[in-house]
Amino acid sequence: MTGICDGRVVIVTGAGRGIGREHALELARQGAKVVVNDLGVSNSGEGGGQGPADEVVRAIRDLGGEAVANGADVADWEQTEALVQQAIGEFGRLDAVVNNAGFVRDRMFVSCSEEEWDAVIRVHLKGHFCVARHAAAYWRGLVKAGEHVDARIINTSSGAGVLGSVGQSSYSAAKAGIATLTIVQAAELGRYGITSNAICPIARTRMTEGAFGGAMKAPEKGFDENDPANVSPFVAWLASSQSRDITGRVWEVFGGTVTVFDGYRREQTMDIGKRWDAAELGPAVKELLSKAQPLVKVYGT
Repeated sequence: MTGICDGRVVIVTGAGRGIGREHALELARQGAKVVVNDLGVSNSGEGGGQGPADEVVRAIRDLGGEAVANGADVADWEQTEALVQQAIGEFGRLDAVVNNAGFVRDRMFVSCSEEEWDAVIRVHLKGHFCVARHAAAYWRGLVKAGEHVDARIINTSSGAGVLGSVGQSSYSAAKAGIATLTIVQAAELGRYGITSNAICPIARTRMTEGAFGGAMKAPEKGFDENDPANVSPFVAWLASSQSRDITGRVWEVFGGTVTVFDGYRREQTMDIGKRWDAAELGPAVKELLSKAQPLVKVYGT
């Protein structure tokens, strides 16, 4: 198979099911050699097994592509170092990392336990750190050795991380951290030929079915807008050489729609040229907010 990712080697985490599976398949269709990582856990992070990853590898090979399975825990430092080395050992190089793995432990903030909080922050935020950190070290080493690098980090944030989501405080906090991590990666790693972008996918998966239930019904557009396969062409494009000038952006992808988030900006400012008196701040804040954009509704409100 050939396409816009022809010859590139890509790691996709959490690629045994859902959106990650579709990413792996689409990347293979576009000519990439894929390392299919999946721990095989449940939607809440329990259990485990490499079966889902092996199944996706077989599907890619049936399509005529090249793939290998990996069962690393994405938030384990040593295992993710071995994951990066597996890609290099199997295929001779690594060109992109798609950080997709994660699970949810939905709970209202006042009911969220420490264990639930730590588990979600670990798999999403530390999981994004570990895999990309080892990949970035490899790419930086190539640059220092005089080689050309055209590499990609593709992170998975969420509308919950950008706008918030009732009942998902830990997940929203982790995904917000990923969005900001993406911006910092782009600023720091560009000198090494590495871009970093984040996607906020909207699709029907194990994680979203619990949160949205029957609300996620496809509009009448002739195709299922909630199919996770709709997100993957954008990921394949980001993984390709065609996206080398795009970095530090957070994208929402849904059905046939792509949206770029504008992020936080300093829109309204009031400077009185001296230290504020606390009693003066009330009217000043009200004046600033009267000119500011209204808050976007949090999911679930």
